Formats: sequence, C-alpha cells, structure tokens
Amino acid sequence: MRRVGPLGLVERLIDGWALVGGLVLLAVIIINLAAVIGAAIGRPLPGDFELTEMGVAIAVFAFLPYCQLRDANVTADIFTMGAGPQLIAVLKAFAALVASGFAVILLWRMSAGLVDMREYGYATAILQVPIWLAFVPILVSLALLTAAALITLFDSVSTVREGSHA
Repeated sequence: MRRVGPLGLVERLIDGWALVGGLVLLAVIIINLAAVIGAAIGRPLPGDFELTEMGVAIAVFAFLPYCQLRDANVTADIFTMGAGPQLIAVLKAFAALVASGFAVILLWRMSAGLVDMREYGYATAILQVPIWLAFVPILVSLALLTAAALITLFDSVSTVREGSHA
C-alpha cells in the first residue's frame, strides 16, 4: 500500500534515492570494467580504486533507507519462528527505535566528519577528489534513513496498538 501526503512523498524520495544508489553502483562497475580493460591493453585507469571506494560507500548508504522502509534488513527469523504477531510487532518497534537512534547518531557524527574533511582539505591521493564530496550524498541517505526508521517505528507501534485492542 502506497502512502499519501507527506509520508508518501518521503516514501517516493526513499525509493528514488535507492535507484540513484543503483546508478552509482552501475557507474562503479563501469569504472572497474574500464580499469580491467585498460590494464589488459597497457593503459591503466588512474584512481579507479579511489572512485570505487567512494562510489560503493555512497551506494551502500543510499540503500539503507530503502531496506529500513521495506523491512528488507537481514533478520534472524529462527528466533521468532514460534512468536505470535503481537510479539513480532513489539520486536519490530524496538528494532525501529534502535535504527532511529543509530541513524540520528550517524547523521550527527558524519556531519562533523564532513566539516573536518572539508576544513582540513582531505582529498584522494591520485585524483585529488575532495573526500568531503562523498559525505554529502551519505548525509542525505542518513537523513532519509532517519525518516524511514521513524516511519517504521510509527507503523510498528500502530500494529502493536491494534493488536492489543483486538
């Protein structure tokens, strides 16, 4: 079921952001293919590992909000196989609360990291790409992760409440 209103907008933003992450990962694959072909013909691609490192980090963070919103995170279902829907809803609410906390902490600390990287002028060794540039889409991802975690927390708490009234 698609949400409407502001939550629907956030959901669509998260979906679109995951697609952007997929495009970044596709670009990383193309860079790696070019590096392999270049090495085979004696024309190496300088900085390929730097671009791979930054691209994969950006892509992974872009997928986090989608995984949170779609309940696609890795879980150990073996521990809850015999649990009822009410207990599972409580556990999901707790997990969403923890995810919200971690997302906020990561957003806070990565923001400080961006400031430090920019202030000190850190750049990649070969291409001299400023490292702080990778922090910008990562911070967007963490803001969307925070929103996704709060949405899943709200959904889980609603499920717990509905189950307690049944």
